[in-house]
Amino acid sequence: MGRIIFYEERNFQGRSYETSSDCPELTSYLSRCHSCRVESGCFMVYDRPNFMGNQFFMRRGEYADYMSTMGMSDCIKSCRTIASHRGTFRIRIYEKENFGGQMNELMDDCENIQERYRMSDCQSGHVMDGHWLLFEQPHFRGRMMYLRPGEYRSFRDLGMSSTKDHEHEAHHGFLQLNSYEIPRNKVTNSHA
Repeated sequence: MGRIIFYEERNFQGRSYETSSDCPELTSYLSRCHSCRVESGCFMVYDRPNFMGNQFFMRRGEYADYMSTMGMSDCIKSCRTIASHRGTFRIRIYEKENFGGQMNELMDDCENIQERYRMSDCQSGHVMDGHWLLFEQPHFRGRMMYLRPGEYRSFRDLGMSSTKDHEHEAHHGFLQLNSYEIPRNKVTNSHA
């Protein structure tokens, strides 16, 4: 099980709050959060309460000023633990919402769904095994979304939509999320 410590100020200063479980509302414990330390495991952190808004992946390490290094525009407001998974990974992705259009099944990382499957878009999915990160841009870049086992009828309804063009945004990359084996160079937490 993972453990993360949140601090009100940058550089691990001010009041702190430690947790090993999901926290839908950090402001119940801290007035703000500007730095954190992941002691063990992996977490997704969100810039809005109730696991909403922009998501960022955090693994073991220190984040003295994550807002500038990760491109976050606001404080962490909620966090979700990522359970370790050592079995198989399987996700079905669909071109349209509600599991419509072209369907492909992934069992490994995919840096670019448009190149690999010639899909014009990816708007829904069904995670059957494992945990995955969905990225906006090829090569595991841009905004990301954490997907655990279950059905996702609309990625757009979950907040994965472009502010520039809601109708034509493609989701380009999928990465298997095994908290013990993700190479650091694959997850960049960038908005580029």
